[in-house]
Amino acid sequence: MPRLDPISLYKKSLKSESLHADELINVVLLRPIASLIVWILYPTRVTPNQVTMAAILIGIGSAVAYAKGSPGGIVIGGFLILLKDILDDADGQLARAKQLYSRHGRFLDSIGDVVVNLFVFTAITLTLYQQHPSAFTILLGIASFMGITLRVSYHVFYQVSYLHLEKCYTMNRLTEEITDEDMKGDPIAYRLQQAFTVIYGWQDRLMLKIDRWCRGRTADDADIARWYGDRTALRLSGLLGFGTEYAVLSLCSWTNSLYLYVYINVFIMTGILLISVFYRRIWLAGQKKSELNIS
Repeated sequence: MPRLDPISLYKKSLKSESLHADELINVVLLRPIASLIVWILYPTRVTPNQVTMAAILIGIGSAVAYAKGSPGGIVIGGFLILLKDILDDADGQLARAKQLYSRHGRFLDSIGDVVVNLFVFTAITLTLYQQHPSAFTILLGIASFMGITLRVSYHVFYQVSYLHLEKCYTMNRLTEEITDEDMKGDPIAYRLQQAFTVIYGWQDRLMLKIDRWCRGRTADDADIARWYGDRTALRLSGLLGFGTEYAVLSLCSWTNSLYLYVYINVFIMTGILLISVFYRRIWLAGQKKSELNIS
């Protein structure tokens, strides 16, 4: 396959031209780096799913480095988890550039994320427990894992909702209930989807409930573009994707401040989530109520 020029290939690989729908760190740093990987791989036979598997293996390698507990191991863990995230961007960008979308790849990517996080946060918790042996350390570790899992699901929910408005990225559904068509399709994709629904199904339903609570009784379909397209709301939820989450982890790893990281994860990043939720609940829903009262 002939290689396009880097700029054209980069534009072709993006989910959307509306950059406010993506994480800021992705736009200014991570996706441009990932696009260089895509530009190198584009004319080769390397598939997006192979890049996904490489990302998963590197993520597990990051967990091994964190588990060593040494200052050098923690620094290496920080570099590897950031590389994992760059490859996570690259697999999707390569799929879009080559038009190799697949449900198989969609589920493999998401399942790989939770597997990597389980290994990484278990390793971080064990390392911190050696330094601070207490039940509170274990509680922080569990809360960190659950926190990043739910915050990323929140970010993905609103990003996908916006992209659906733009009639793009429609292969990803807001919820992934198994249909008759799914059962009759690719058997590997179907098995992965079954695992996906166990891991993420309850999270998707939770995000739907949070969204409906935020919209309140004033919600209507005619207002959907304003609700899911609000730039401030998208930028707030964009602070909760993997790019931002892993960048914070990497920075804390490079300064050997893992204990600080779990505090940032549990309290500051969760605080951003709450600000995002209440922005929608109080400001966006409040705007709609004001319009109804005026009319």
